[in-house]
Amino acid sequence: MKRIPAKSPRATQAYALVCDLQQRFVNKLNAISKKFGNGKPYEPTEWFRDEGKHGGGVRFMATDATIFNRASVNTSQVQYDEDATKQLASASAISTIIHPKNPLAPSVHIHISWTEMKNGSGYWRVMADLNPSVENADDKAQFADKLKQSAPEQYAEAAAQGDRYFNIPVLGRHRGVTHFYLENYFSGNFDTDIKLARTVGEAAIDTYCDILSAALEKRTSPTEADFKKQLDYHTLYFFQVLTLDRGTTSGLLVHDQNDIGIMASLPSHVNRALLASWIPKMPKPQDQLLKGMIACLADEYVCTVEDGNKQALANCLRKHYQAHPEAIDMQASGNTVPPTVNNHLKPA
Repeated sequence: MKRIPAKSPRATQAYALVCDLQQRFVNKLNAISKKFGNGKPYEPTEWFRDEGKHGGGVRFMATDATIFNRASVNTSQVQYDEDATKQLASASAISTIIHPKNPLAPSVHIHISWTEMKNGSGYWRVMADLNPSVENADDKAQFADKLKQSAPEQYAEAAAQGDRYFNIPVLGRHRGVTHFYLENYFSGNFDTDIKLARTVGEAAIDTYCDILSAALEKRTSPTEADFKKQLDYHTLYFFQVLTLDRGTTSGLLVHDQNDIGIMASLPSHVNRALLASWIPKMPKPQDQLLKGMIACLADEYVCTVEDGNKQALANCLRKHYQAHPEAIDMQASGNTVPPTVNNHLKPA
């Protein structure tokens, strides 16, 4: 099977960018594994959209369980160059989440994508957020400062949009401690914008790897209480991704050919009782979604999240939003809402 790439020069450049960032991150993470873990490298898995006719992608998954709880670095390019029924020309993206095993080392989420329409318009989505289980003020400041340096003119807007997007209203708190999020971003100059995307991506990757390395070197004695905080934070992360994240929901609604890849950001274990305690806080019909999610997990206090659970969760979310399309409006947003699902429909 072969993945057919997009024809557009801008899509070609965007896909080269996200592949460069993927390789940069994987190389650095493998080096960290060699220094602090058992040296097992990230391993690639390829997936195909419509047997490669409309593209696909590659995800690198962590195999060093001494360092990583769950971690993946994914790139993809979906294209509809030969499909006149689609408004979307192509979408090229890197999406990555790293959950370290050590609770004193923070998780990170990074997403950078270029979406191009057949009418010639296009926009960037640029995200980076630091997600510690146990907060560390120096890590937060380092990550925020480096992102501000990478995009000084855009940082204030990106931080404000990120704080809005990663807010969890029913819990009165955020996922993550510092956020960068540009949605539907296009300055009018593609060359300028792709340089910005590269600069932000490289800054997020390099800074996170510096933070992770320092944490693994110096924070070597986490307590039982720290691991409990990690379990509860991973449960919060699981909850936010599956009930509020538009990117996750949109990916599941557009197609079912990469469900495990889309769910690759989920941590390895969650607190089932904590999830259940949030059901009364949920508005209708999202209370039913959360009940359905919990039903996909084992009836245990600490639940393991493996591929079987991930597939069941993907099916649960897809079924819920197909039955309650209005509930998508209850999900997180920045200043604007990307029409991701509509992009894949027939032009009006």
